Amino acid sequence: MTPVSAADEVLDVVDRDDRVVGQAPRGEVYAEGMIHRCVFVLARDAEGRIFVHRRTASKLVFPSHYDMFVGGVLGAGEGYARAALREAEEELGVSGLPQPEPLFKFLYEGPGGAWWSYVHEVRCEIAVRPQESEVAWHAFLTEEELARRVAGGDWPWVPDGLEAYRRLEEYRGRKA
Repeated sequence: MTPVSAADEVLDVVDRDDRVVGQAPRGEVYAEGMIHRCVFVLARDAEGRIFVHRRTASKLVFPSHYDMFVGGVLGAGEGYARAALREAEEELGVSGLPQPEPLFKFLYEGPGGAWWSYVHEVRCEIAVRPQESEVAWHAFLTEEELARRVAGGDWPWVPDGLEAYRRLEEYRGRKA
């Protein structure tokens, strides 16, 4: 049976060590604050600029917020690598992307709940056609412009993406 809405999609529920301990519909996972799995993919164009977008107002979590990652939750039984490619292609509106490179994983705990977050990076040299149900606005920004936008504080950023961005900058030896 196909889920009627995103809230009905079944997710793996995991523990603090990222071990599957059960399954539940996404809406219940969010409402009950259950730990689940998510992928973050930093997408760069041929010039190395970073895909940045504003989420649609209809998103269940952080509607109308900006993000420097594409990605999303893993379905029940789905692996991080498969989800990273699926989510990147879906949100960017492309097919034929190379497999995103896995970088690091961390447990996000903050506004919206808690989830294991696996950060990936991919080069997208294909013209993007972002998914209208996911992306209200988009642009490719240089690293410097992205850093200015993050530091400026005038754009509302998704808290988990902002945490992943800070950890990515730390991972690369830069200060965010």
